[in-house]
Amino acid sequence: MRSQKAHQGRLATLVVLGVLLTGCARQDYPESADPRLPISGTTGAVVPLAPEMLIGSWTLLDVADPGAGKILRLADGELHLIGSPCGTLGGTWRANDEGVFLADIWSASTAAVEGISGCEKASQETPGWLRSVTAYQFDGTGLPVLLNGRRQPVARLIPGATPTPEPDKADTVLEPPVVTDEARRALKPAVALPATLVPAGPRQPVGRWAPASGHKAAYVEFTADSEWHGSDGCNDQSGRWITGADGTLLATARASTLAFCADSVPIEQWVITARRAGLDGKVLVLFNAHGDETGRLSPTN
Repeated sequence: MRSQKAHQGRLATLVVLGVLLTGCARQDYPESADPRLPISGTTGAVVPLAPEMLIGSWTLLDVADPGAGKILRLADGELHLIGSPCGTLGGTWRANDEGVFLADIWSASTAAVEGISGCEKASQETPGWLRSVTAYQFDGTGLPVLLNGRRQPVARLIPGATPTPEPDKADTVLEPPVVTDEARRALKPAVALPATLVPAGPRQPVGRWAPASGHKAAYVEFTADSEWHGSDGCNDQSGRWITGADGTLLATARASTLAFCADSVPIEQWVITARRAGLDGKVLVLFNAHGDETGRLSPTN
């Protein structure tokens, strides 16, 4: 397997272990993030949200799961959960200026997978506490707090965490992440939906969708447990998704094969570059951060 995304190529020491295991308990529908701006507990003022301020190496505090890990490293699209019983877990994350947050774990360090019982499963599944995170805010001191869909704190992030070296941990994981121009572009506010479309709500993307043209096997299915699965016609693709206010849609993607076939449809690119989703009648229309329409999908069931 090889990654289709440049940022995933930097996870050189992580072993991709396939798709998520099925059968685990999930919530019925993904809770869309509450778009309300957080209020400072000390001044009562509205605290502006800037997703690039989440980039850093953070010590995790107040997480209910004792095996959650000690450090959450958020870089340019990359996520590392460090210090769990299964070593370093890797994946991707998304956030926006409306307070929406999404994380996806899909790989683990080689040593952990080979040496510890249960770590293969852990490497293929985002931990429950991190799956529950749908939003973020900054507290009265300006530090990030990760929230669930009910606006309850799930974890507090303390800056300055320093990962310790491991035999199969890349040096880049040990370095403090920096906010690059590329990261700022990826996290910039999204243009609003055209007024002619109905913003997609938290349940509306759920279902199986297909493009109007291209390979007959191309499709994407958004499931009620915040997962999506699809194909460009030749390659199986997957990730996680979340909705927010005004048609906000954010999604991650995992590693995929790179088989070539004629008439393939860039389903994965449509999904992971989406920042807004609206309905034109029954057709789901996806838009990138610039407001450009990137794909149209019709329901198949």
